[in-house]
Amino acid sequence: MPDVVNTEQAQAWNGPEGAQWARNRDRWNAVNEGFNEPLLDAVGITGGHRTLDLGCGSGQTTRLAASRAPRGIAVGLDLSGPMLAEARSEAAREGIANATFTQGDAQTHPFEAGAFDAAISRYGVMFFSDPEAAFGNIRRALRPGGRLAFVCPAEPSLNDWVVAMEALRDVLPVGDFGTPGQPGMFSLSFPERIHALLAAAGFTGTAVDRVAAQGAWGHGADDAAEFLLGTGPGGHWMGQVDSAAQARARRALADHLRGHEAADGTVRLRSMSWLVTADRPE
Repeated sequence: MPDVVNTEQAQAWNGPEGAQWARNRDRWNAVNEGFNEPLLDAVGITGGHRTLDLGCGSGQTTRLAASRAPRGIAVGLDLSGPMLAEARSEAAREGIANATFTQGDAQTHPFEAGAFDAAISRYGVMFFSDPEAAFGNIRRALRPGGRLAFVCPAEPSLNDWVVAMEALRDVLPVGDFGTPGQPGMFSLSFPERIHALLAAAGFTGTAVDRVAAQGAWGHGADDAAEFLLGTGPGGHWMGQVDSAAQARARRALADHLRGHEAADGTVRLRSMSWLVTADRPE
């Protein structure tokens, strides 16, 4: 993978974090797929559109973009080799020939200038070590008049999974959930920062709107608790305590999540995000 400057994230997404997401691609899609329609609708993909999907992961949004533009193409870009392997496998299984996947760093990848009509991302743009450089590179990849749309998390306290994990502070050494301005899940949680970054990168007409989705985190509270505690933050905190504390954390989290069980047993948690759109000037 040449020209990678975001080395810390590259190591994470090609290590245990990327492997966990690859193994659980269907579960993560169930968590986040409620944002697919708003995201794709925001750029109006159709016909022969050429779409770039940033931080595409296991490629669900890339495949959906390709399906909306049967005469076009969709290119998924991600740092993670394990997730891209899943993306390619799924595209082949579904027979989607106009979706391709590339391993690379959005901050430095040598995109052909003006090659895309649209750039999209579902939870893939919060981890740039130099977001201004990344968004500038993405702008150059868009044709004049092309559109960028992405979904990123809003404030941590408005996301049910964060509230659930915060409830474990008496059991686990729960830390913060990232610092705005630093690479991480909530680095773009303030609209003012989004506007400033995109303006500095040369975008115009930026709009930032709230959008919510009820993600499916598991079947039954015990299953959802086990999944949450196996994610990056959960696994990190669980690894710092003994087995007795781990067992208490599982029980406490399952008890909390029972209040989110639907009639069919699915645990649904609200994710509150920003839907951001911006344009490359004509």
